[in-house]
Amino acid sequence: MTNKLIINTDGGARGNPGPAGIGVVIKNEKGEVLAEISKYIGKTTNNQAEYQALVAGIEKCAKLVGEKAKETELDFLLDSELVVKQMRGEYKVRNVDLQPWFVKVYNQTLKFKKVKFGHVRREKNKEADALANQAMDKGDN
Repeated sequence: MTNKLIINTDGGARGNPGPAGIGVVIKNEKGEVLAEISKYIGKTTNNQAEYQALVAGIEKCAKLVGEKAKETELDFLLDSELVVKQMRGEYKVRNVDLQPWFVKVYNQTLKFKKVKFGHVRREKNKEADALANQAMDKGDN
């Protein structure tokens, strides 16, 4: 039996680079929230924040499922078309600051049965966006 988790992630920076935060919402197939992450990550760019949100999300999924990772599918939904296309292999990761983040996410995906990355419009990513903004608000103070 395969388990599936749906993970909405968002990362943002005020200023680009500027004070940045990440937001992650992990749900099961029934839509029940299993975990949320809202974390201030310091000064960075929007794209780096998007990748850091992916890393936080995939690492949390690994902790949630433990030894069942090889039986688990992950569906990531994020509003960064660039990061989605890079993770799908449609775009090369040319930015040297993003390359280590890409590798970190890619290596984590190998633990799971299947990992998909999908692009959603910003209005379909409100929960993760709100968590990222909460984190940025904390960092601004």
